[in-house]
Amino acid sequence: MLKKLNRRDRARLIWATAISLALFPVAEITLDLSLQSIGIKATSPAYAKRSGGRSGGGSFRSSGSRRSSSSRSNSSNSGSSSRTYYHHTTYGRSYYGYGSTSSTFAWGVFWIIFTLFTLVLVAVLLSRMSQQKSSKREREIDNKIVTVSQIQVALLAQARSIQSQLSAISLSIDPNTAEGLSQLLQESALALLRSPENWQYVLTSSQKCDRDRAEAIFNQLSIQQRSKFSAETLVNVAGRRSQQESVASSDAAEYIAEYIVVTLLIGTAHDKPLFDTVRTTEALTQALETIAALDPEYLLKFEVLWTPQTETDSMTYVELLSEYADMIPL
Repeated sequence: MLKKLNRRDRARLIWATAISLALFPVAEITLDLSLQSIGIKATSPAYAKRSGGRSGGGSFRSSGSRRSSSSRSNSSNSGSSSRTYYHHTTYGRSYYGYGSTSSTFAWGVFWIIFTLFTLVLVAVLLSRMSQQKSSKREREIDNKIVTVSQIQVALLAQARSIQSQLSAISLSIDPNTAEGLSQLLQESALALLRSPENWQYVLTSSQKCDRDRAEAIFNQLSIQQRSKFSAETLVNVAGRRSQQESVASSDAAEYIAEYIVVTLLIGTAHDKPLFDTVRTTEALTQALETIAALDPEYLLKFEVLWTPQTETDSMTYVELLSEYADMIPL
């Protein structure tokens, strides 16, 4: 082939080959540096191990008996109030008969009786309206349709304060009580709402389903996230509370910490989704505000999961892409 080329072309080909061979080591070094710059060592494909935190509680089982007891108590109080008014009404009529000799006095007593009767009527109507509203509310809370929702946010690693915030919240709150579970949800959502400048990627879903299937759907979502942790270094779920040292590998310091992923799993008694698919920061803000303001009686189950759990661990951009490929950029 070289014989077919003229002298000038052969010289150009020889020079090009020589230059390529001379630059090959430089290209190899540049490639190695590029891989290290995104957190991967060319000689070792292993990623740094990451810690994970998990806190939550609740159940999709109906809690109608507790509310029924409360309702009976309220109903009893309402009946007591009505009897009090009736006593006054009876007293007014008796007093009216005693003072009937004076027309002016009789008219005054008449207006007193009329006013009391009106108040009793209004009280009865309000009580019935309240009972009907409460009954409707109980039917909605205890119906067979519930909602399972997920909000997952990837933040820049500079938002490291959220790791310590979620750890402190999880250790200080008892998620086994309705009040504690509601507080855990609010504080977790607020921690995300306070760092909108660090939001980078998001994944959300909210689906209604049969109450009998909700537990399995919720647990499946939880397992999917937990499987991405090397170890759960902080746990406060179902009465089990534990905390251990980070499991970061010895060479974790060589990796660049770039992201933190926080996942909120919410099970509620609503019969329709809480929000649509989130694609913008405005929609994410609205979704977080919606769940932060949830009525505690509608909150059935909740979990917050985050990784890395400790500030000494790292998550690189490549790890984010490989393990959270479904997330979309904001």
